[in-house]
Amino acid sequence: MANLRHEIEQARPFSSIQEEAVLNLFRTADCLQREFQRRTRDWGISSTQYNVLRILRGSQPESLTCSEIGNRMITADPDITRLLARMKANKLIRQHRDRDDRRVVRTQISDAGMELLLQMDPLIQRMPKELLGHLNEKEIAQLTHLLELARENCGDARRTPTCDGSGKEKESCDSGRP
Repeated sequence: MANLRHEIEQARPFSSIQEEAVLNLFRTADCLQREFQRRTRDWGISSTQYNVLRILRGSQPESLTCSEIGNRMITADPDITRLLARMKANKLIRQHRDRDDRRVVRTQISDAGMELLLQMDPLIQRMPKELLGHLNEKEIAQLTHLLELARENCGDARRTPTCDGSGKEKESCDSGRP
């Protein structure tokens, strides 16, 4: 079994078991993220863009605002507006102004975005078992439970995302250019 101290060639012990656990979480998340990127790079989108497409497909036929997308994302993005602009330029999403409030921009997955997800689905659906298949069901349930418990003390786990790239919460981050 891998040992973080050996993996990162650290001679001294960690300052606490909590530090070791947090660093193991970071290392594991990075490992899984890199593997996801390696397996999906041929489609030319990032894992964050994939996450947005997945969110938008799940909201069909409804469109979502910038903050609604941000609240549902697995990994926070500091500037959702730019992310969406790149996706729009690549024709993966459509955007339009809200009928009731012209300041609000609503986003939907495009046909091209839907087609891309359909191509990616078989690989994406196999990946969790390929990456974690060496763990039994009891271990997976325990891991999931422990990760959920670990997030309880994260102060901004349910924070409102910003849509202007400022990193500061805004009362409404859904106004802006489509």
